[in-house]
Parts: sequence; C-alpha cells; structure tokens
Amino acid sequence: MARAEDWRRRGGYFSWRPAADAPAVEVFHVEAGDPGAPVLLLVHGWPTSSIDWLDVAGELSARFRVCALDFPGYGFSAKPPGWGYSLARDEELIEFYLAEVVGAHAGVVVAHDRGASVALVHAARCAEGRSATRLEHLVLSNGNIFLPLSNLLPAQRQILDAASWPQIAAALTPSLLAQAVGATMFTPPRQPDDPVVESLAAAFGHDNGIAVLHETIQYLAERTQGEQGWLTALAGAPFPVTVIWGLSDRVAPPRVASYVWNEYLMLKPGHNRLYFIPDAGHYPQSDRPDAFVKALLHALRPADGQGPGAIEAGPGAPLLIDSSRERLSAAAEILAQPPSLPRT
Repeated sequence: MARAEDWRRRGGYFSWRPAADAPAVEVFHVEAGDPGAPVLLLVHGWPTSSIDWLDVAGELSARFRVCALDFPGYGFSAKPPGWGYSLARDEELIEFYLAEVVGAHAGVVVAHDRGASVALVHAARCAEGRSATRLEHLVLSNGNIFLPLSNLLPAQRQILDAASWPQIAAALTPSLLAQAVGATMFTPPRQPDDPVVESLAAAFGHDNGIAVLHETIQYLAERTQGEQGWLTALAGAPFPVTVIWGLSDRVAPPRVASYVWNEYLMLKPGHNRLYFIPDAGHYPQSDRPDAFVKALLHALRPADGQGPGAIEAGPGAPLLIDSSRERLSAAAEILAQPPSLPRT
C-alpha cells in the first residue's frame, strides 16, 4: 500500500461538472516538475489509473511539467454509480483540466490503453481547431485503438455483458481484480505481493470502484462507433504522432500498432514514428520504465534521419521500427537504387 499512498500524497483534487444533468465530481490529479516547463499530460487506461505512470513521472519531470489525472470512476477520483461514464465525457475533462486547472496553451499528450481512445477523441478536436490547447505531439501506447485486431480477455467480455456482470460483481474484490491484472497484463507476471499489484488493489478499492466497472468498460462500444473516424482524422492531423508498443502484449498485440501505423500514420506528413519495446507487455511504462522514457524522449527530439534499429547500444534497447515518409517506393525503384557502401 505504500506505493499507492505515496502517489496519493503527491496529488490533490479539483471539482468538475461536465453538464447540467450530471453532478459535480472530485477529480484526483498529480503534477510534478517545474510549473514553467513544457506540459506533458499522461493519460491512463481501463481499469487502472494515473498510478500507472508512477515509474516514469519522476524522470520525465526533470524536463516537463508532468500532469496526470484519474478519470471519474477510476483510481482516487469519485466513482458515483450511474454518472454517465464515456470517452466523450473524459475528453471534455481533458479540455477542462489542461485549460482551466493546468492553465496550458500547448502540450504533449501521452496516452495508454483506454486513454488512447480518449486521446484520439481529443486529437480529432484539436485537428479541427476546436480545442483551447494546442496539441504539440500525440503519443499512443498499448491500447486497442483498432478493436478488430484486439484479443479481449474473457473477463473483459463478462464485465462488459449486462447478463454476466451481476455474477462477476458478486465475487470480485479489489484484490482479486488487481491480482488478475498483475498476472495477465504485465511482463513478467506480477505476484499478489508485488507493490504494483498492491497499489492497484488500493486504487480499485477507493470509493467502491468495483461497483462501476460494468459502466466504465462500456467505452468499448463507443470505440466500435468512433474508431474509424478518429483514425482518419489522425491521419490528416497537423501534429506529429508517435506509437510506442510493448511487444509482449497479449490483449493489444503488436499487430494493432502495425496496422494503425501502416494504414494511417506511415504516410502521414510530419515527424511520426513507431517504436517497439522488447521485454515489455501491456504496461511498458511499468515493465520497462527506462526503455519507455528513452523511446519517448527520442520521439520528441527533432527528426535526425536515423533509420530503423535500436536507439542505443545494449540488450533490450527500444527499437525504432519506422518513420513516416511521403510515399513508398515501387519495387522497380528500389532495385534501380545504387548500392550503398559501408561506412568506415
């Protein structure tokens, strides 16, 4: 529990009311780094919270004003039943948080899992010029951003289904949920006494979080309706997009990242990149926090012409898989190119 308490002590709360027909909620958030530094917003996934970013927030705060929040229904924020949890509502919260709480005019958004879906809604708003904050760079990590290629777990489907949810809810506890996430979503699997698993249990248990799991997971239905439009908007967005993926993810496998890259980002104008992190699964920011930070900082640097490969020497280094280009060469053009000589 010490890990969870440490994170909670770093943060505070603000009140937010999304619409006239919804009650105000208390939203937990954490900020670290120089208030005058460039803003970097970390966006968490389902069913976890901003504590997912604990292992990278400290190092990133040396260069950025790092900001993270728990969406309503998650972590240490309020979790009222029947509140109306949705991706659209959480995107409104991001808008409010950046503009009114942080006071940012521009920033980088780094999003994971469900948070990547929220970030795609936000990116579409920014691309259309409807946001009060300029999106400088979007980073997407290990989320089912193209649902047809996902591997949803049986437990996710059972929690999503209204018929099976009551039976699941009666047996599920914060500790059991944390242990299941630790055993299936991390690389290597986390044991029940692992500090990360214990911190997840503390966050799940806050304000009876188990009770709203069925409501918060309905974002998957929203994805089916919106993902094509969000990705199409992303392909034409004026800001750079980076994808950083843990290779051992069984729920959002690398084929998700590869498909989105090939179909929407590879030919996107600007400085866009795809990275894979070896020895990391669904939570690369926890499995390999060092590699995640290195890949992120490498992506945020101006384009340097580096080709695909490891971004540094040593085993387990993050891999730059591809950078966007104007168009692909035809096979005949590739064969017509003169051979390059090895450097001496």
